[in-house]
Amino acid sequence: MLNVLFIEDDAIETMKLNRTVSKLQLKHKITEAKNGEEGLDFLKSDEVLPDIILLDLNMPKMSGIEFLEILKADPVLKYLPTIVLTTSENRADLLECYRIGIAGYVIKPLKYEDYEKKLESVFTYWDNNELVKA
Repeated sequence: MLNVLFIEDDAIETMKLNRTVSKLQLKHKITEAKNGEEGLDFLKSDEVLPDIILLDLNMPKMSGIEFLEILKADPVLKYLPTIVLTTSENRADLLECYRIGIAGYVIKPLKYEDYEKKLESVFTYWDNNELVKA
């Protein structure tokens, strides 16, 4: 079972993720944050750190890239695998995210069935990884 921090401002995208986790009968614990600031607040709280972070790029208050820069500058949090889950096919975003130190970049497909397949492969991959446990 993975502890997942899902940082996403769009309620429909949040519903899609929860629907996918439920449909695939995954037992992962999903913690939701509506923006990067909420995500950082959670990470700096006394809660157990997530195994992975799923991060949207285009959000109000703090962009995903701004969140990544803060995360990767932190001596403890920088080890958390962060997977960008976005609609952005902008190559500059992709390159900047990898430069900062993401673990993956997944473009959200339009069709739900394709989204489900992509998410299933992301969860399967990280479920099989040796993760740094905080």
